[in-house]
Amino acid sequence: MPAPCGGVQGRVAVDFSMMVNPSRPSPSLASPQAPSATAPRRQWLLPLGLAVLAVAAAHLLDHGAWSSLRDPRVYDRDWGRLLRSVGYLPTWLIVAIGIWTHERPAPGWGWRGGFILLTPALGGALAEVLKLCIRRLRPDADAFGYAFRDWSDRPFSTGGLGMPSSHTLVAFAGAAAMARVFPRARWLWFLLAGGCGLTRVMANAHFLSDVVAAAALGWLVSDALSRWMLGREHRQA
Repeated sequence: MPAPCGGVQGRVAVDFSMMVNPSRPSPSLASPQAPSATAPRRQWLLPLGLAVLAVAAAHLLDHGAWSSLRDPRVYDRDWGRLLRSVGYLPTWLIVAIGIWTHERPAPGWGWRGGFILLTPALGGALAEVLKLCIRRLRPDADAFGYAFRDWSDRPFSTGGLGMPSSHTLVAFAGAAAMARVFPRARWLWFLLAGGCGLTRVMANAHFLSDVVAAAALGWLVSDALSRWMLGREHRQA
């Protein structure tokens, strides 16, 4: 727990607004009003609507992406392996440790590092749960088409299931978290996450729609977690 700021003694909540935008001056922790109950619902409508439209469009483009983007040797190249590692959860553990080490003991250092680790971890867990529920198989190398695994066949195994892409969901959840902590470089984080998703399509490991759905879910996980942490700060203030 960081030391109290501004000479105020006692238990003080971490100013989460500094995590979302570290360059912004920190207001008094006791003064902000808690967000209204209806505002978050309205703010979610547009992102959810755009996510649904993006996933629907990706399904229409699945066949074209399956036939034209495939490159079985994508992970034989250094850049391909680099982009895939963006969707590897231990990568985000290393990033979080780096932030903890660099920013400690600045106010909010633990929250920023924890947020960057927890967001992709939750994204990866969500991807595995959804795979078990949706049960759509990965693309076939010889014929395009969607196939689903029967519930009687390995009901609790995600092996061979592809919707949504775990690598892409982890990558976009981590990128969205980094964009909130370091907003000036948000284009870089999302570029890396997009590259990770592209390699999953090129490797024929996922349909384009698997990747687009994962990207939308990754952003939503980050947004939901940041709102929860912000609300928790207001309740503790």
